[in-house]
Amino acid sequence: MTNPALSNDDLAMLATDFCGLNFQTPLSLLSGCVGFGEEYTRVKGYSNRDVGAVCLKGTTLEPRLGNKPHRVYETPMGMLNAIGLQNPGARHVVDEILPTLDFNETRFIANLSGSTIEEYAEVARIFDDSPIDAMEINISCPNVKEGGVAFGNDPDMSARVVAACRKVTKKPIITKLSPNQTDIAENARRCIEAGTDGFAVINTLMGMAIDIEDRSPIIGNNQGGLSGPAIKPIALLKVHQVYQVCRGHGIPIIGQGGVTTAEDAIEFLIAGATSVGVGTALFYDPLVCKKINAGIVEYLKRHDMSTVSQLSGSLQLNT
Repeated sequence: MTNPALSNDDLAMLATDFCGLNFQTPLSLLSGCVGFGEEYTRVKGYSNRDVGAVCLKGTTLEPRLGNKPHRVYETPMGMLNAIGLQNPGARHVVDEILPTLDFNETRFIANLSGSTIEEYAEVARIFDDSPIDAMEINISCPNVKEGGVAFGNDPDMSARVVAACRKVTKKPIITKLSPNQTDIAENARRCIEAGTDGFAVINTLMGMAIDIEDRSPIIGNNQGGLSGPAIKPIALLKVHQVYQVCRGHGIPIIGQGGVTTAEDAIEFLIAGATSVGVGTALFYDPLVCKKINAGIVEYLKRHDMSTVSQLSGSLQLNT
């Protein structure tokens, strides 16, 4: 049903549990790459049934127009983006967009953003009264009350955001960790104490591109988030570091950052991820998830594994 090339037994191998939710494959489509879940359904050959979950576009309490252009710039082996959280606001998403989604196809995860702890909590409260399956907290946003310091770069502020959202919802909370911090493992520990159910590792790295003729930044926001294959080695290390904290608590991880092939996805699973996020690759190959699913199944069979969960966290470190 999910992929004509895969049998029912193959599909059973791909199924995994994430925060108590059944993911039909270990793949997740990353927030900001697929709009509010409907964009890629218009591509011939694509189906939401090919993925375990779709993370919706970042949503704030009030509508936002986003940043001025340029918002996206291609770099060697990657992409810079500074969209600025353009979205119609949480209430519109819940009232107008969620009713159009087919929740029988896959799991849908809301992505929460805010500029204050109170805003995060209110957005979580709105999504709690909706059919959304889980909530991903984007703690890379700047805290306007603290001079613009990103919530995700300070373990204390990260934990406070998680705790505030935990108070208003019983739905699974997935905290999206920033790589732009000193100790991602310590941040993960604090977020677990505050009540997170899972992690998404990592968010984009901050970067810049310069027009040498104008001697000015190409991105209208001056800087943007770097994604794509260039960041994969960093993302793999961060997943491994966070996994060391999570494995004793049964906290799952969506590993993400530069996944374009089945081999990439398998690396993240071995490093400790339960699910693997696919994002930038979708822009040039909308059907890449079918290929990744097939590649994972082939690998599992070749290594005499019956489920993808046997692969997760199987890294053997050098001594």
